[in-house]
Amino acid sequence: MDKIIELKNLTKNYGDQQVLRGINLDIHQNEFLTLLGPSGCGKTTTLRIIAGFEEPSSGQVLFDGMDITPVPSYKREVNTVFQKYALFPHMNVFDNVAFGLNIRKIDKNVVKTKVDRMLALVGLADFGTRDVTRLSGGQQQRVAIARALVNEPKVLLLDEPLGALDAKLRKEMQVELKKIQQEVGITFVFVTHDQEEALTMSDTVVVLNEGTIQQIGTPIDIYNEPENRFVANFIGESNIIDGIMNHDLLVTFDDVQFECVDKGFPENEPVDVVLRPEDIDIVKPEDGKLTGVVRSVVFKGVHYEISVETKYRTYKIHTTDYCAVGTPVGLTLTPDDIHIMWKMGSY
Repeated sequence: MDKIIELKNLTKNYGDQQVLRGINLDIHQNEFLTLLGPSGCGKTTTLRIIAGFEEPSSGQVLFDGMDITPVPSYKREVNTVFQKYALFPHMNVFDNVAFGLNIRKIDKNVVKTKVDRMLALVGLADFGTRDVTRLSGGQQQRVAIARALVNEPKVLLLDEPLGALDAKLRKEMQVELKKIQQEVGITFVFVTHDQEEALTMSDTVVVLNEGTIQQIGTPIDIYNEPENRFVANFIGESNIIDGIMNHDLLVTFDDVQFECVDKGFPENEPVDVVLRPEDIDIVKPEDGKLTGVVRSVVFKGVHYEISVETKYRTYKIHTTDYCAVGTPVGLTLTPDDIHIMWKMGSY
C-alpha cells in the first residue's frame, strides 16, 4: 500500500515536559491504524498533530509526500471524530451531518444525496429528522462519523470515540466501525487505551509509551510476538520470567530446560520469557515439566483463571477445565507457547 501520511522525527514539548520523543511512523492508504497506549503516552498528541490542532516542537508531517506541518487544520484533507461527539443540539440528524457541506455552499441536491448516502452507511437512513438529543450514545456516535465522512476526507481521525459507550454497545460498534472503514475505503487512524479494541479492529497497531513507539505490527504480531516487557504486559496478560537462552531453540527457566522456537541469541544470554496464560496446560503432577499447587480459582465466564504456586513463582493460567484449590498439578508447554524477548537495554 502507498503511504498517505509520514511522521518524521516528531517531538512535542509542553514547557519542561517532553510528550513525544522522536515519533517516526508511516500510515498507508486504506489502512485501519490504531495508536494504543496508556494515558499520557502521547497517542492523542500525535493524532492532534496529524489533524493540525497542535504544532510539533520539531519534525515533519507529510501528506501524500508534501510537508503539511505548517498547514492549518481546516486546509488538511482529514476529519476528526472526538470522544465527545460535539453534535449541534439545535439541529436534527440530517442538518448535523450536512453542516460541513452547507458551510462550503454545496448545491442542496448534492447535499441531500451525500447525506442520505452517509446516513444509510451508518445505519441511520430513517433518522434524518430525529432530534440528536433523543438519540442513544451509539446513534450519536454514528451521526458524528457520518458528519465527518460526508466531507470525503482522505483520512479519518478518531480520538477514543467509543469511550462513552457501555461495554456491550462498545463491542458492537467496534465491528460496525471496521465495517464502515472497509466500505468507504479510506484510512482510519484510531486512538484508544483499550487493548481488546485495538486488536479487534486494526490492520496495524502502534504501541506507545512515554512518548516513544514500542512496537508496530499486526494485532497477531503484537500479541504473539511482543518485542519488550512493556508490550507483553500491556497487550493481554502474561507470565514474564527471567531465563537463560542456552542456545538456539533451548531456554532454561525455573531450573528446567524447555525447547522453544526462538533463535539468534548468544549462548547463555539472559532473556525474558513470556508465557501467555492460555498457553499453559494443567496436567497430572507426574506429566508436568513444572509442578505446583492450585492456590486460587476465579470463574471468568469463558474460562477459569487459575493461580498455581510452584517452587519459584505463581503462574497465572486460563483454562476451561476446573481444578480445585489445593490440588497438586503439573504444568506443560509446547515450544510454540514460549516466546523469548531480549532484556531491555541488552540489544
